[in-house]
Amino acid sequence: MHYLLKTEPETYSFYDLEREGETVWDGVTNPVALKFLRSMQPGEKLVIYHTGDERTAVGTAIVVSVDADNPRSPVVRIKAGKKIKTPRTLAEIKAHRLFADSPLVRQGRLSVVPLNDAQYAWLTSE
Repeated sequence: MHYLLKTEPETYSFYDLEREGETVWDGVTNPVALKFLRSMQPGEKLVIYHTGDERTAVGTAIVVSVDADNPRSPVVRIKAGKKIKTPRTLAEIKAHRLFADSPLVRQGRLSVVPLNDAQYAWLTSE
């Protein structure tokens, strides 16, 4: 499984993650998004998506560890990956048939979204 993590770039951007190398992904309160965080496994691939004015998938990351002992506040440590060579905008994502049934398009406020292999590959050009 892969996931897309949304973040406000003014608060914490992919470039902050790149500079720090690793971080704990927190601040998630939506019950569905928390369920996805708790289900993550070390080694799973992530896409970092900037919300706000950017609305663009900008980089990748990897899940380092998950501590889901507290279901309301799982501790998910992630490690920076690479910048996406061709960042994908929300408009491009919405227009692509791969995302027709995706929570990324259908539940716009969801901050953690599962991705299948094809969606991840398209977003990252991998």
